[in-house]
Amino acid sequence: MSDSSALVDTPQTGFSANSNGARTDSREQEAVYDIMRATGNSWATDIPDVCRGRWHGIECMPDKDNVFHVVSLSFGALSDDTAFPTCDPTQSIISPSITKLPHIRTLFFYRCFSDNPQPIPNFLGQLGPTLQTLVLRENGHVGPIPNELGNLTRLKVLDLHKNNLNRSIPVSLGRLTGLRSLDLSGNKLTGSIPALSFPVLNVLDLNQNHLLGSIPSTLGSFQNLIKLDLSRNRLSGPIPNSIDGLKNLILLDLSYNCLSGPLPISLKTMNSLQALVLKGNPMDSTTIPNDGFDGLKDLMILALSDMNLNGKIPDSLGRLTNLRVLHLDGNHLNGSIPASFRDLNNLSELRLNNNWLTGPVPFRREMVWRMRRKLRLYNNSGLCYDVNDGFADSFDSSFDLGIVYCETPKPGSARTVQHLSASIEDMDRSLNKSSSVITKFHCLRKSSLLSRRSKAAPLYRDHQDVLLAVPSNDTITWKLVPTFQPRCPVSRSERGDYNLETCPDLPKQAPLKSRLAQRENIKLTLRPRLGTG
Repeated sequence: MSDSSALVDTPQTGFSANSNGARTDSREQEAVYDIMRATGNSWATDIPDVCRGRWHGIECMPDKDNVFHVVSLSFGALSDDTAFPTCDPTQSIISPSITKLPHIRTLFFYRCFSDNPQPIPNFLGQLGPTLQTLVLRENGHVGPIPNELGNLTRLKVLDLHKNNLNRSIPVSLGRLTGLRSLDLSGNKLTGSIPALSFPVLNVLDLNQNHLLGSIPSTLGSFQNLIKLDLSRNRLSGPIPNSIDGLKNLILLDLSYNCLSGPLPISLKTMNSLQALVLKGNPMDSTTIPNDGFDGLKDLMILALSDMNLNGKIPDSLGRLTNLRVLHLDGNHLNGSIPASFRDLNNLSELRLNNNWLTGPVPFRREMVWRMRRKLRLYNNSGLCYDVNDGFADSFDSSFDLGIVYCETPKPGSARTVQHLSASIEDMDRSLNKSSSVITKFHCLRKSSLLSRRSKAAPLYRDHQDVLLAVPSNDTITWKLVPTFQPRCPVSRSERGDYNLETCPDLPKQAPLKSRLAQRENIKLTLRPRLGTG
């Protein structure tokens, strides 16, 4: 393949190509025709010059002789705002003619082969000299991840999310030392997580597979990681102490595995952490350490539900004043709710239900009013509230916390708050009405430990996206939504991908408001503080 470094820096689509006699390389044009026919887009063969054909989904760059070369191809109806060529899901294939594009940097196929399942072709490994972004997302690909993908040594983004890929993660991927984002989530991958080294990796997402074994201690060497999601697998053993090496980590999700306790004390040294989700792991009667999260001053989400935790809730949690979401439900916690929780002025969702908590509820009226139905206290038979603190004034007749007065009120002053009568099974059925998928994981023991996934179409995610969480009544939905403007002169699509050759570093200027964030009604933004690592 030719060296793409000889091309002019700025990619140009058909909308921006100059009309000064520039033309598309004839061999590459024939290759594009083949690729378009293979995806059910034969109309493209009527376009005399594909780099000036005025359609989204293709980007070209000129060389010094003013000949245009194809550097990016994108297929699939990503959203209503994109105009990429769609695919015929019953007949589409990835054409071998892709190997005839010697300057190709980005390949993007989204929901293209769902009704015509096929393996990921080995010949993609021939694109090693130039390919930087490979996205084969929700395509229904079957079989193993080809070892040949390890030949794509210039790759920065590899996204194989939500296919039907099986077998183990190939060790050959360890050769992709320049990877910034690796997303293999939503497949059927088995075996253990290999001890690979990705020195500049920012995002590692392996959630919702069938991975076994322990979390490798080598993950602690990924110093540039900002997101680590290993949730919904079958991982076992303790959380390794080496995880404290992830000094730039913002989101850590290890939920719904079979991890055992105790909680590592090293967690409190991860000062950049903003979301910690460990729910659904049977932690062997572990207690919450008194100072286990003291260093996490930026923490916004802490989810420790259904972990077999016992003992008291430590006062130190009330010092995490940036908390927006706190889930401690479905454990064996006892004692009172710490008075320090009154200082959690940013809290918008609190779950303490299904424990053994007792004593008066310490919350201010404003705090209860702010959380409303996202405050869950039911199935704690010893909880009550003081009739004199104005707590009941936060309720209306439709708002039920399932707790009562701490003592019988005087005649004429009583306002009742009815007990919540619904069982956890009733609540699960109620929540299920808005859920598209429910999956029970093998090492969980209670009917409440269910995975619910939003019906909302997933958004494309890349390493420069801001981490966003959408708390809802039945789940926390993680989204990566592009909100940064790149520092270099490169076009950017709605899905947020960049030419990483000319934008090698994460942007550092202030984030911009994202149209996708507006459309998805984002409730909470986790803004990364990235080091140079």
